[in-house]
Amino acid sequence: MIFELRQYTLHPGRRDELISLFEREFVEPQLALGMTLPGLFRDAGDPDRFVWMRGFEDMPARKAALAAFYGGPVWKAHRDAANATMIDSDNVLLLSAVRDFADVSVGSPLTAMIHYFDAPVAEDLVEKAAAEPFLAVFRGDYSENTFPALPVRLGEHVLVTFGEGPALSARVETLTLEPTDRSALR
Repeated sequence: MIFELRQYTLHPGRRDELISLFEREFVEPQLALGMTLPGLFRDAGDPDRFVWMRGFEDMPARKAALAAFYGGPVWKAHRDAANATMIDSDNVLLLSAVRDFADVSVGSPLTAMIHYFDAPVAEDLVEKAAAEPFLAVFRGDYSENTFPALPVRLGEHVLVTFGEGPALSARVETLTLEPTDRSALR
């Protein structure tokens, strides 16, 4: 499976407005198009950040689902309201699952760590991460962005882990995430 880890920087005080709109208008239409939405989160360390994950069977499915959603009536009806809350929506990592969130209850808050590397992550380190007690592990995916209307951070050498566990690189970005009411991960 292919996932996006999306971090939106919002105008001050507008996060709950976006979450309310997102959960009311955008969840079911994306699910109906075959996307998964494993996590919708408030970033406990930044009151103006909304973090979420979206999954797809593969890159062709991603392209088709995104074209249908962003070209469809729901997005067209609500995009101006959603975009008015955002300063930046381009902080997006394209990931593939090493170990997905299979039937886990995460509680709140959930720690996510983005481990940055200077080169592609070696397989032995991926295996080490998978053996740790993390709830889920993802690696950077180097596929071409087949839906360029939504930019992703290309060429990032990352492992993304959820749950408690060790830092796997010298550069780690740690997020403390609080699931929203509609988050599948709770």
